[in-house]
Amino acid sequence: QVQLVESGGGLVQAGGSLRLSCAASGRTFSRHAMGWFRQTPGKEREFVAAVSWSAVIKYYADSVKGRFPISRDNAKNTVYLQMNNLKPEDTAVYYCAARATVVASVSISEYSYWGQGTQVSVSS
Repeated sequence: QVQLVESGGGLVQAGGSLRLSCAASGRTFSRHAMGWFRQTPGKEREFVAAVSWSAVIKYYADSVKGRFPISRDNAKNTVYLQMNNLKPEDTAVYYCAARATVVASVSISEYSYWGQGTQVSVSS
């Protein structure tokens, strides 16, 4: 089992920045690929970014590419999502997820472990 706890959400003006953190505990974090997803009311949860266990391979949704770099610190069992140049359409609950393999994936169904989510709200 892997337990995930997100933090760092909040309210920010358009053009601002936030950094989300996801702290993991339980099984060996460094052998898990990690991802960030987001969801707004009435819509399906969507992929945002993912990183392999080695941090060499990273994937991004087109909507956040160049704005939301993903990173991880295996020594701290933490994965980060730096959110820059935020837009109102980025408003959502952001979820951290882990999959029990070193390979990153953009597919929500590939992730077995989920955090409780953190709210990000961007005002225009």
